[in-house]
Amino acid sequence: MRPILLLMIFLLTVPVVGQSEQLAKNYMHQGEYEKALSVYQKLYKRNPNRINYLLGLVESHQQLEQFVEAEDILKKQIERRPRNAQLKVELGHHYEVQGNTEKAKAYYNKVLDSFGNKDVNQAYPLAQTFEKYNLLDEAALIYEKGMASNPGSNFNLQLAKIYGEQGKLEKMFNSYLSLLQLQPNYKNIVQRNFSRYLSDDPLNESNVIFRKLLIKKLQQNPDIIYNEILSWLFVQQKEFKKAFVQEKAIYKRKEDQGLRGIISLARIAIGEKDIQSATKILDYILQAPDASSDIKLTAHKIILKAKTDVADKSEYKKINEQYNLVFDTYGKSSETIGLQIDYAHFLAFNENKKTEAINFLKRLLKGEKLSRFQTSRTKMKIADILVLDQKFNQALIYYTQVQNALKNNFLAQDARFKVAKTSYYKGDFAWAQTQLDVLKSSTSQLIANDAMELSLIISDNSLEDSTQTALKIFAKADLLAFQNKNEEAIAKYQEILTKHRGEKIEDETFLRQAKLYEEEKQYEKAKVNYLKIIEFYNEDILVDDAYYWLAELYVNVLGEPEKAKELYEKLIFNHADSIYFVNARKKYRTLRGDAIN
Repeated sequence: MRPILLLMIFLLTVPVVGQSEQLAKNYMHQGEYEKALSVYQKLYKRNPNRINYLLGLVESHQQLEQFVEAEDILKKQIERRPRNAQLKVELGHHYEVQGNTEKAKAYYNKVLDSFGNKDVNQAYPLAQTFEKYNLLDEAALIYEKGMASNPGSNFNLQLAKIYGEQGKLEKMFNSYLSLLQLQPNYKNIVQRNFSRYLSDDPLNESNVIFRKLLIKKLQQNPDIIYNEILSWLFVQQKEFKKAFVQEKAIYKRKEDQGLRGIISLARIAIGEKDIQSATKILDYILQAPDASSDIKLTAHKIILKAKTDVADKSEYKKINEQYNLVFDTYGKSSETIGLQIDYAHFLAFNENKKTEAINFLKRLLKGEKLSRFQTSRTKMKIADILVLDQKFNQALIYYTQVQNALKNNFLAQDARFKVAKTSYYKGDFAWAQTQLDVLKSSTSQLIANDAMELSLIISDNSLEDSTQTALKIFAKADLLAFQNKNEEAIAKYQEILTKHRGEKIEDETFLRQAKLYEEEKQYEKAKVNYLKIIEFYNEDILVDDAYYWLAELYVNVLGEPEKAKELYEKLIFNHADSIYFVNARKKYRTLRGDAIN
């Protein structure tokens, strides 16, 4: 029975000790240092070997300015454990607390000078003790000595963080790269840390230092990790052709990866509207001897869609021919389903051949054995074209079929949102609102956000005007924009701004119209709209949109970076919860010339 009794006493005592330590910490946080001292004295008496009890007791005495008592405790512990260098750092800090910097420095130097091969196991806790008191030079030196004494140790991550705080950029980058050589799985974490110091400007000091270091490393040791990071750097700088050179080198040395990295780079280039670079990248894939048919089809699909998005009417005939050339090579089968859906979109939305596009897709449904998902995607595109043609009821039937066929799938949620949007276009705001209420909790954040935005537009502009007159005009303008009839949409938005001046819908109208002005390259008119939102709706929900998009306009089109900087600054300091906050902060720092976060 005795062992069981002892075990029960132990199990009951452990939580009490834990609670006492937490109690002492709470007293310290609340500034009740005498109470904290009392608890720590009991804990320390019970177990004088526990470092956290010792340090808590010392700090309590320090806060009460009982320096003699604190010093006495530390010195006795150092006598008991002369090889414990952490305690000597604590004693040095004790002198620093009293303003005796010289004596403190002497202790710190003694620790640094005496640190040797036998102390390798102490490197991490000792450096952490220095870091705790912001003694970064000393902490870095201990980490460096620790790695020199024991080549198997790896303090690169800790050193990189210290060098970053000290502004020693080359040393910081070098430590992170050394870490990656040892642990390549840290790549995403390291890239996130790099992003804090780099900008999209190739001439930024940090970018120049980093690029030179990478190239030097690559020349000394052609490790593929350096190609990968160099490619990543060029992508940050939007230098896609340079990134492509690195991706080709990676592909040639890492054949198991295939062409995925190059395809991914092409997508990024397209996202940044660099169609020329994307075309060059995708042409390489199309000519690669070991590229599979699937990869080549993906390349065709990406580049044709990208060309369509930026083409004017004079280029449509050539794009049509290119689509048909691909179909001649690969056929019109379930393997080319994505390309065929894109082609139907091109026929309807660009060439205005809506009937031809719908017939093309209906033949696809009849003629091929398609999967449930492929069938749903085809029906979604038919429905989109029917909306384009203002055949709303027919479109709703197709969207509903997709919803029922793929319950709980992303595509089904997208179909439900399009049901709401179609109902909104036709003026059935009540049914649209019903669908949107369901979608606010969608598992897709993008759909949930879009649903919330449209729901607010309907609800906000129904309370003020029970006839929903302005909202009906707004919905018609949105439909015209969906139909790529930008000039007509701009005129319809203007009708609201003329006839419904001062109503709640006005700020949303200014924003929608501004975005269309930008598409039509009427930048001065877009600028005026953004400025009106900032002037008249400075307390409303859309002001951060206006700040951000006007700043983008100033910096990317109008060539007025100083004005952009002012707007980014206002967004950062007054709208910390904005979805644009992170981008605005990064772009503001770039314009200000910051090298470091």
